Amino acid sequence: MKIFAIGMNYAQHNKELDGTLYKPETPVVFTKADSALLKDRKPFFVPDFMGRIDYEAELVVRISRLGKCISQRFAHRYYDAVTVGIDFTARDLQQKLRAEGLPWELCKGFDGSAALGDWLPIERFRSVDALHFHLDQNGKTVQEGCTSDLLFKVDELIAYISRFFTLKTGDLIYTGTPAGAGPVAIGDHLEGYLEDQKVLEVRCK
Repeated sequence: MKIFAIGMNYAQHNKELDGTLYKPETPVVFTKADSALLKDRKPFFVPDFMGRIDYEAELVVRISRLGKCISQRFAHRYYDAVTVGIDFTARDLQQKLRAEGLPWELCKGFDGSAALGDWLPIERFRSVDALHFHLDQNGKTVQEGCTSDLLFKVDELIAYISRFFTLKTGDLIYTGTPAGAGPVAIGDHLEGYLEDQKVLEVRCK
């Protein structure tokens, strides 16, 4: 099982990071270690040696069949379910790595950094390109997004990633986070919603 994640895929989030409504020329793809996966509503243990840790709520897509060099027009055949996940990010470390032009694995792929909600079948929704999701922190909504605002849509991401990596059943794609990312603290209660259904719950310890 591979975990792919997409950086800088919402313009307003890019403005938060860099002050500009920036669109990359191609998707910004990075991977997370399999030990990053946090599911079944297990707690997130905040690493106390990494500085500020931010939540980044995202729509996550589950790959359902083997594929390589997938055409964008056929990409919809390669996923069967979606949910909300959190790409936990060591923000202080990320800023340091970005400034030095270094890879992101340490700030993005550490243990427990890929929280994953309960899957909902794609057939439940009219379009994967019009899904609303939001994240609550201690009962208050802190992030809201819609996949219609993705700079690179789901099918584009699958076509692009599959040029470089063979996609296999069970692989995950974290599609990017909207504006509103912020820090977590021990004791926080995070809840993720896809449309009106709660699919994700994480307690920070």
